[in-house]
Amino acid sequence: MFERPDPIAAARVWEVGALCRAIADALQVRFNPVAVRGEITGLTRASSGHCYFSIKDMHGQLRCAMFRRAASGLDFAPRDGQLVQLHGRLGVYEARGELQFIVEGMQQAGQGALFEQFLQLKARLELQGLFDNARKRPLPALPRGIGLVTSPGAAALHDVVTALRRRVPHIPVLLVPAQVQGVAAAPTIIAALAKLYGLAQAAAAPGADTPAIDVILLVRGGGSIEDLWAFNDEQLARMIVQSPVPLVSGVGHETDFTIADFCADLRAPTPTAAAELVAQPREFWLAALDLLVGRIRDGAQRQLDARHQRLDQAAARLGRPSGLVAGQQLQLARLAQRMRHGVLLKMQQLGQTQQALQTQLPQQLRRRLGQHAERLERTALHLELLDPRLVLQRGYALLTDTGGQAVTRVRQARPGAALRATLADGTVDVTVAPRSGAGVPSRQ
Repeated sequence: MFERPDPIAAARVWEVGALCRAIADALQVRFNPVAVRGEITGLTRASSGHCYFSIKDMHGQLRCAMFRRAASGLDFAPRDGQLVQLHGRLGVYEARGELQFIVEGMQQAGQGALFEQFLQLKARLELQGLFDNARKRPLPALPRGIGLVTSPGAAALHDVVTALRRRVPHIPVLLVPAQVQGVAAAPTIIAALAKLYGLAQAAAAPGADTPAIDVILLVRGGGSIEDLWAFNDEQLARMIVQSPVPLVSGVGHETDFTIADFCADLRAPTPTAAAELVAQPREFWLAALDLLVGRIRDGAQRQLDARHQRLDQAAARLGRPSGLVAGQQLQLARLAQRMRHGVLLKMQQLGQTQQALQTQLPQQLRRRLGQHAERLERTALHLELLDPRLVLQRGYALLTDTGGQAVTRVRQARPGAALRATLADGTVDVTVAPRSGAGVPSRQ
């Protein structure tokens, strides 16, 4: 009877490193050199100048490394989603036991399938007007509330919340979670936006007590074209343009573009930048408020100074009527003195004439002369009685307005008007008091 050998006992036991080298040798003999065609995905550039990415098609994916010597010879800048043809050799990265393609040459081979879909959808939606700048709205300078759609576990959420807490800790933020990667991502983003739209419209209704939402942030961190593909969904694009408030898209890194970016009211290069666009720092507004307060204070002081100056000018103008009245009174006194002097002189002349006539004329003429003299004396007495100072001494007053014009009618003395009364021994400033009744000056 023959014994069957044990396959496990008969198999060679390899050291891990030795097995990796053996596989690498087998690949070297069997495949290298090799050329491969596919789409670039997950492209990163190290500070050393080396490039690391994957090459893929519908059925598989292969990790690649392109060292600085080969990368420096490229005549184009490779990017995610680009269809390329690579030349190099297969090997094993022994530190991790991974299959790896060392790229020694790269040529463009047209656009990748996903990128072609992106361009086709972009052209169709642009033709339908979804990207028109005319429909895009400016962001509110001082939003009362911010809506946020992203994944609760994404680094983008931490970046946005950190930026908002630092700049506007007083503004409430409402997070509606959604998936941001994978087949189910686009429907969950659409549902999250629909919820925020409803809350924003409810808050805008008259008498609503719902917290206001004045702007919406749709954010996600960077990734390959496959990772960001949910943001190239046509239904999501149409949902974005229906937003009742301005919507900011902050998807990927600065070099990443999605259909959502073109549909949004504003595209931010990163999630953090999206938060900063809708949140002016509180210190900025406080400084602006201080500036406005200073301007208001200076303006008020200038107005007060101008009013004081006008008041001084008015006071100076009000002081002039008294001087005018005093001058007129002096002129009146001079005229009265001249009148008295003229009357006395005339009386002396008439007296002399009378004496001459008494000696020369008959008795009848002397009698008529006496009558005339008596009339002249009465006239002189009458003129004496017309002296304005005598009128003032009897209790009367001369009223003038602020312009020095005599007030002789009731309609000239409006309620509240400032007048000046000239009495026998000086002047008094008076104000016309309102009358009871209909407020019409009496003419009695």
